[in-house]
Amino acid sequence: MLIGRRRAIARSLLAVPALALPGLALPGLAASPARADGGQRVRIGVLRLSSSGAVFIAKSRGYFADAGLDAELVFFDAAQPIALAAASGDIDIGVSAFTTALFTLARRGALSVIAGQSREAPGYPLIGYLASTHAPAASKFYRPQDFVGHTIGITQTGSTFQDSLGLLADKYHFPLDQVRLTALQSLANVAAAVRSGTVDGALLPVTTARPLLDSGDARLLGWVGDITPWQLGAAFVSGRARANTGMITRFLTAYRRGLHEYHDVLLAAEQDGVVPVTAQTQPLLAMIAEATGQSIEQVRIGLPYVDPDGRLDLADVANQIAWNQKQGFLDRGFGLDQVIDRRFVTY
Repeated sequence: MLIGRRRAIARSLLAVPALALPGLALPGLAASPARADGGQRVRIGVLRLSSSGAVFIAKSRGYFADAGLDAELVFFDAAQPIALAAASGDIDIGVSAFTTALFTLARRGALSVIAGQSREAPGYPLIGYLASTHAPAASKFYRPQDFVGHTIGITQTGSTFQDSLGLLADKYHFPLDQVRLTALQSLANVAAAVRSGTVDGALLPVTTARPLLDSGDARLLGWVGDITPWQLGAAFVSGRARANTGMITRFLTAYRRGLHEYHDVLLAAEQDGVVPVTAQTQPLLAMIAEATGQSIEQVRIGLPYVDPDGRLDLADVANQIAWNQKQGFLDRGFGLDQVIDRRFVTY
């Protein structure tokens, strides 16, 4: 039933109405150096997750201001609405995960991918496969292969969590439509369902999963990056802003400065999935903690991998498109070149 809903959602995206999403400036980061003329205004859609750490660093360090941009961060609760907001022009740039909405809207020219974001990579715990210890099926759910026949909580139909489960199904050769997926709309709702046992399991990012594991409410079955590595996210520009090559170039200059600092300081220090708090890492961890509303102790566990230059794994993105088309989630007849902007993408 959920697969049918996802196909309907993909079709409905061909007629996306204008959105009216209020801009929410990042609190506490307004002390960045500002240009005398204020810089060119750019609205950047993000989630309150560590995977957007490079954006938070670039904002806090003043890298956007240095590049001549007055950057306003607009926060969302899920990835698909970011793609919708870019398509409608309510934001100029989105930095989030690949979703059905992103691919569908890119096909119609409503947005274009310009750089990579986070990746699911071995040794970097980001999204976990969890089993609820309170569900009736708890005693029969110990391996990722055991997802068949269970009720699994995800945020939204067409989300990266569903795509991650699709990769798992391909690897272990089980039918995805034999997993009962429940779209609960937010990470908090999914966590609550795991805690209450109303779902048998879930896919959740490490920052949401860790409290469930520590309290004994969930059991870890594995990390997506260790089992099925893939290009999770990207930076993309709205169709309306795509002609503004100067703004895009300035954004990428600042964004890559943030990526390098995130990669060269935080990921370089990470050991066994945990970043030690040092004189070098503490300021960056604090920036991400403030933006995500988490403590430094939470942020330093399970920071996702990012390429320091924002390179995109083009082969994997092409595979994602083909997989979604095979499942009937996307229309056929388009491919990688309709999704990325080769003027800006590096790989």
